[in-house]
Amino acid sequence: MKKEMESTVKNICRDSGNDKIHLLDILRRVQNQFGCVSDEAIDLIAKSLNIPRVDVESTVTFYSFLSKEPKGQIVIRLCNDIIDRMNGYDKVAKAFREELGIDFGETTKDGKISLENTPCIGMCDQAPAALVNGEVVTYLSTDRAREIVKILRLTGNPKKLVQRLGDGNNAHELVKSMVQNNIRRAGEVVFSLAESQPNIALEKALAMSPVEVINEVKTARLRGRGGAGFPTGMKWEFTRAANGDKKYIICNADEGEPGTFKDRVLLTELPDRIFEGMTIAGYAIGAEEGIMYLRGEYEYLYNFLEATLEKRRKDGLLGKNVMGKKEFNFDIRIQLGAGAYICGEETALISSCEGFRGDPKNRPPFPAQRGFLGYPSCINNVETFCAVLSILDKGAGWFAELGSRGSAGTKVLSVSGDCQSPGIYEYPFGITIKKLLKDVGAEDAMAVQVGGASGQMIGEKDYDRIICFDDLATGGSIMIFGPQRNILEVVDYFMEFFIEESCGYCTPCRVGNVVLRNYLQKIISGKGEPSDLDFLQKLGENIKAASRCGLGQTSPNPILSTLKNFHPVYAAMVREETEGLQPTFDIQAALRDSEAITGRKSVLFIH
Repeated sequence: MKKEMESTVKNICRDSGNDKIHLLDILRRVQNQFGCVSDEAIDLIAKSLNIPRVDVESTVTFYSFLSKEPKGQIVIRLCNDIIDRMNGYDKVAKAFREELGIDFGETTKDGKISLENTPCIGMCDQAPAALVNGEVVTYLSTDRAREIVKILRLTGNPKKLVQRLGDGNNAHELVKSMVQNNIRRAGEVVFSLAESQPNIALEKALAMSPVEVINEVKTARLRGRGGAGFPTGMKWEFTRAANGDKKYIICNADEGEPGTFKDRVLLTELPDRIFEGMTIAGYAIGAEEGIMYLRGEYEYLYNFLEATLEKRRKDGLLGKNVMGKKEFNFDIRIQLGAGAYICGEETALISSCEGFRGDPKNRPPFPAQRGFLGYPSCINNVETFCAVLSILDKGAGWFAELGSRGSAGTKVLSVSGDCQSPGIYEYPFGITIKKLLKDVGAEDAMAVQVGGASGQMIGEKDYDRIICFDDLATGGSIMIFGPQRNILEVVDYFMEFFIEESCGYCTPCRVGNVVLRNYLQKIISGKGEPSDLDFLQKLGENIKAASRCGLGQTSPNPILSTLKNFHPVYAAMVREETEGLQPTFDIQAALRDSEAITGRKSVLFIH
């Protein structure tokens, strides 16, 4: 076994050119082959790539899909995000535990099946859902969970779980997934591309100079669709003007924000157009290489996307002299992630593309100045590249007239939660929350979370506000909570999520979020005092101001936005203590485990 592992690991490293840039790919392959990346494998990889062992081990322990400890031949990862919890996660989890005879984080005695929890996998419109060795299973129930275990034990093949194929390219030979697109409203910019002629935008771009292409995008007033909303044309201009022997275009397809799944649908139905948009961007900034960073949860689309790239190469749309344009050489590779929310942050994404932990980098310098491998790099979201095509095809003026005053074009929204029609909706910027709720069948909504966990929660008094960069900005996530929901329980889940997903680099985020959640739970338990609300406000503001990257700078938002918009909910949970401090620590409960172990009863003397 030891010789087999040594030979296999060395071959995997050799297949990747013994290049440390491909460390993450190497680790994924070793994990898939042996069910873990053991200490012995770590030693072999470090030696083959000629890098410090600590770099390999720290990368293994960073990503949730990698493990030093052996996992089962089949790993069931049940999504436990807030939407799945609202749709029956607890009952499904119980069914899995009972049928497998193990708890989460454990493996069956025969070593065949492991059971894990995982945060949002991009399936909130068809929850509860799970990943089984990368295969997606949706609309889970207790009966379906038990059936899944029986099928896996009988066949050992997760592909046997797909009993019906989804719509569109979900049924493609290279996908064969049960995932549904759930496109409820197709708008004028993004989903109209499905009806337009392919590569017209690229042809028009190559007939222009790179500077003219950038000016067209600037004139259209296109802003990044990933959430931050930075002007796309300016980003391209900065990257083109930066000093560097090489330049890179990177597509951020790591939509890990809870409640977001729009990019999943675009990657499924419009992959050719996304790659076309990346090619145009490459031409505009002077890049010869593009990287699509695909979240590990979307691995089921990997072969399909690779086949799309290969066809573009054969058609002369990638490679040397693209579309006959002399000296314009451009190609794209896909970098598959391994389960890390932080990699949606652009500098963390770059670190991951370089093969290592998804640690955020200090800014400045910004990626446009010093990005992938130290070279100027431009990072745009999947939806942004789609919008570029419509701009070049239909004109900057046409695009700029769509939407609201400060937000041109349309926005693709992922809508989930307590509504009749969860799914994908494309609207011009400027739609009110009230209109959106009517369209999705959620007019009785008590609260709407705009922008995912890192966004803000609003109540009925704010439903006339509009979705745009100058009012309610969002990368796409819209989560709806009906009158039966407990707002503070939702906030508690969001804080749990941020604590789990923090990279741990900076103290304000690593420690501050834990303290925030502790005080929130104190309030939920009925032990909170009015002064705790002021403490939450001040601590949240300090964490936002002092944190190093976007995660810490937005992680207090669930508490801060609900303190602002749902203050009566908090106020109803706190009370003045008239006889000393309220107890926040139950010593009797804390001693129960030790009492059971020692067989002795503790006697407390209280003075």
